[in-house]
Amino acid sequence: MNDMTGKIIIVTGANSGMGLATTVELAKGGGHVVMACRSQARGEAALRQALQESGSSKIELMILDLGSFDSIRVFASDFKAKYDRLDVLVNNAGVVTLKRELTQDGYETMMGVNHLGHFLLTNELLEPLQRARQGRVVNVSSGAHKVGSIHLDDSNLGKGFNVVKGYAQSKLANILFTKELARRLQPTKVTVNALHPGAVSTSIGVNRDTGFGKAVHKLLGPFFLTAQEGARTAIYLASSPEVEHVTGEYYVKCKPAKTTEKARDPKLAARLWAWSEQQVGWKSDKGR
Repeated sequence: MNDMTGKIIIVTGANSGMGLATTVELAKGGGHVVMACRSQARGEAALRQALQESGSSKIELMILDLGSFDSIRVFASDFKAKYDRLDVLVNNAGVVTLKRELTQDGYETMMGVNHLGHFLLTNELLEPLQRARQGRVVNVSSGAHKVGSIHLDDSNLGKGFNVVKGYAQSKLANILFTKELARRLQPTKVTVNALHPGAVSTSIGVNRDTGFGKAVHKLLGPFFLTAQEGARTAIYLASSPEVEHVTGEYYVKCKPAKTTEKARDPKLAARLWAWSEQQVGWKSDKGR
C-alpha cells in the first residue's frame, strides 16, 4: 500500500463491498477517508467495521444520496465548508435495478446514480481537487461498457428497458465522462481514470427487501473475486505514484486496457457532457 498520509479521500458507496474494502486499505495507508453513504444506519455499521479493520481513527461518515441532485449539492457544500482540498475522489457507488426505476429527479436509476450523480458530484468538487498537490478522480466502470450504447433520445429507457441495456449504458457513460473530464482538466494537475474491477461478488443486484438474487450469488460465488481483489485497481489508481501523470485511461488489473471504439469517441463524449450539464443544471466554462 502506498503512503497516503495526510491525503483527504472521498469514497462513494463506501458501506459495502469494494467501497468498504477501498476505504479500509486507503485508511491503512494513512489517508483520511470520508465514507459517502446513502443510508445512515448502513453507513454507521460500515464505519464501525472500517475503523476496526483499518486500525485507523481517520475515517468519517457523510450522508450522500447520488439519486438526488439536492443531496449531492448539500454534501459537496458541507465537505467544502470542512476541508479546503480533496486529494482523491473514488466514484465507486453503483446500482443495478432489475426493473425500470426512477431517481428522485426523474432519471432512470442506473444512468441517474451511476453517471449523472457522479457527474454532478465531481464537478461540484473540482475546486478542492485542484487545490490538492495532485488531485485524482477514480471512476469505477465495468467491462459491461462493451455492450453499451448511449441512448440520449431515450435516456430514461422508457421505450424498452432491460437491465443489461441500462447498466451497460451507465458504465459506458462512466468512461466517456472520464475521457472528456481528463481533456477539460488539462493542463491542471488533476487526473481522471476509469477502471473495470473484475467480476466481483458484492451485494450489487441483490434486492435488500426481497433478497432476490441471493441464490445466484451463492451459486456463482466461487467464480467471483472478493471485494478486496476487486478494489485493488481502484486503490492502485488512488494511491500509486506510478500513475501520477496518467489521465483519461481505462484500467483492468492495474494495467491500462483497451475500451470499445464507442468509449473512445470524442464527439460522443462531448455530446454526453453537454446533455449531462443540462440535466444537472451545471454550467462549466472549461474546455469550451
